[in-house]
Amino acid sequence: METFEYDSHSNHVIFGNDTINQLPRELARQNLKQPLILSTSGRVGLAEKVRGLLDGQVAGVFAGAIMHTPLPVTDKAVEYAQAQEADSVVSIGGGSTVGLGKAISIRLNIPHICIPTTYSGSEMTTHLGETANGKKVVRSDPKILPGTVIYDVMLTNTLSPETSATSGVNAMAHAVEALYAQNANPLTSLMAREAITVLAQALPEIVVNPSSVSARSQALYGAWLSGACLGSGVRMGVHHKLCHTFGGSFNMPHSETHTVVLPHALSYNAGKVPNAMKELAGCLPGSNGDPIGGLNALLTKLKVKRGLRDFGMKASDIDSATDIAINNAYWNPREVEKGPLRELIRRCWAGEEARADF
Repeated sequence: METFEYDSHSNHVIFGNDTINQLPRELARQNLKQPLILSTSGRVGLAEKVRGLLDGQVAGVFAGAIMHTPLPVTDKAVEYAQAQEADSVVSIGGGSTVGLGKAISIRLNIPHICIPTTYSGSEMTTHLGETANGKKVVRSDPKILPGTVIYDVMLTNTLSPETSATSGVNAMAHAVEALYAQNANPLTSLMAREAITVLAQALPEIVVNPSSVSARSQALYGAWLSGACLGSGVRMGVHHKLCHTFGGSFNMPHSETHTVVLPHALSYNAGKVPNAMKELAGCLPGSNGDPIGGLNALLTKLKVKRGLRDFGMKASDIDSATDIAINNAYWNPREVEKGPLRELIRRCWAGEEARADF
């Protein structure tokens, strides 16, 4: 066995059906009495549900979380939390809300309890991506990791098939990059393979039968494992660098962007990661030894959009996106070269099927 290093960042995870009802007990366990409830404006109903669950004993509700965690929103939320004398943060929603919770928690040094309603996996990581002046900057600190995560399968039932699909592929992307990370190790690879396998099985079932509790449970389990891979400290590569570029500088939607980029980023790296490609092929149904083909087939089943131009990116943005992405590039198993990278971005923009011919 090769030499490896593994970082363990511990948090408390509660997983099951109707587990949101355990929130009062969890707050009591930590002796927290004034939580600030966070959500997006579209999910304020969930925030109010939490307020009701806590009999109104909250510091307040801030329903202003938005995509890519822009600093002006964070500043406003921090000011509100201080004014209300919040002693903790409870974020309920997807990656945008979790990100805001992380940003408040690390700034005010108060506990953060997450109740994720999507498959983004952000709740299990020590990473925080924040956007300012058209650039998304990611930092990592063990203190960013939420102390408690409450996974309630029933809260994911309202996710549309379309959002479920892209959110699930977003989670899968964490696991795929974990397989070929510079600091990959046996435990994260084990979690990554399990995550990819269950997500590849559950997501097509959800698209066909959105009310399937078993499929929803499997998908949320896979999302937990995927996030835990990143949370253990494995480093991100060209896939995540591109997604941060498209999101922070071109305001592309988060999970949809991960879905577009994943097969192309894998294609870019394919020749340099033969072991990871073999492992991935064993996780994706219908791969027949070719995980790129397996991913293409999966995305076809999920009926997702494949091109960034579908979300408003312009052909004229390709060159500037290339320049931004190549600047301060993340470690990647294949050298990030401008010509091939531009072609990767062009394929993401056009919505072409992935192919390993860079």
